[in-house]
Amino acid sequence: MDQDMVVLARVRLLSANRRVVRGVEGLWIYRLLTQVEPEVYGSKLAYVLVEESGSPLLRELPERRLALLDEAVEVAKALSTANPYRAKVLTRAMAARERELEAGSERPRGLD
Repeated sequence: MDQDMVVLARVRLLSANRRVVRGVEGLWIYRLLTQVEPEVYGSKLAYVLVEESGSPLLRELPERRLALLDEAVEVAKALSTANPYRAKVLTRAMAARERELEAGSERPRGLD
């Protein structure tokens, strides 16, 4: 793990002066810091992944949305059962993934 990148992520997190950093920057920060301290940052990563899956930029990219939601579910499942945020983020991620799968089955398919 590149310690300079970890320090940079921590500095960006502190300088954001927000409870949760969202968007691409939040994904970068939490993905990196979850590798170092999964119990501290994993729940925020799962939260931001679910939030980003609903981004208008991904409206026409259902496979990308599903990939983000799959990652969110994996991250949430990896949290300790003692983690106070695990149940909430796991439920949220699984519900969003289920909605995406249902929406995908309702989308018109191309002509075969």
